[in-house]
Amino acid sequence: FVLPSTLPNYIASTKLEKVDENADAVKEAVANVQGITKRLMSVKGTKSVDHYQREHGKIVWDYCGMSRTAEGLEKALTLIPELEADFWENVRVTGTEGEINQELEKAGRLVDYFGIGKLMCLDALERNESCGGHFREEYQTPEGEALRNDEEYSYVAAWQYAGDDQTPLLHKEQLTFETVKLATRSYK
Repeated sequence: FVLPSTLPNYIASTKLEKVDENADAVKEAVANVQGITKRLMSVKGTKSVDHYQREHGKIVWDYCGMSRTAEGLEKALTLIPELEADFWENVRVTGTEGEINQELEKAGRLVDYFGIGKLMCLDALERNESCGGHFREEYQTPEGEALRNDEEYSYVAAWQYAGDDQTPLLHKEQLTFETVKLATRSYK
């Protein structure tokens, strides 16, 4: 809820230096995008990008929404890669490469969404507690309230990309609270 209001202003007010188009990182990024673009345009399947977008959204909504379980998260971590594999075999991206192509743009974003969907499920599965608006059904009080575990989960999680089809690496930055103390929110 906070990022859409803060991040664009930060980026817009930050002076960005000119990027050297000949830098190795730039060449690598351009080659990667061109490779994904060619791969997307070459599939010639029968299912639309919108079909896969809806299916992916339903999986994330059903198994990694506001209320979730370890079983559901594990199921999503099976379903998303299966859907992604089907996407790469059966998607049909209309239009042509090298010009404005909204279907190609959507397909490229969906490739990213597959990754973020898996990461969201992995992160939620890693947290064995209920906290805030993210409710793990296994972790609740007898009254149905969120059951936090501040001792083990008072950290910021940063996941490091480890390569295609590799499990990302979890980095934890412990949080300390000196002025404001942690408290459990009541939804009663």
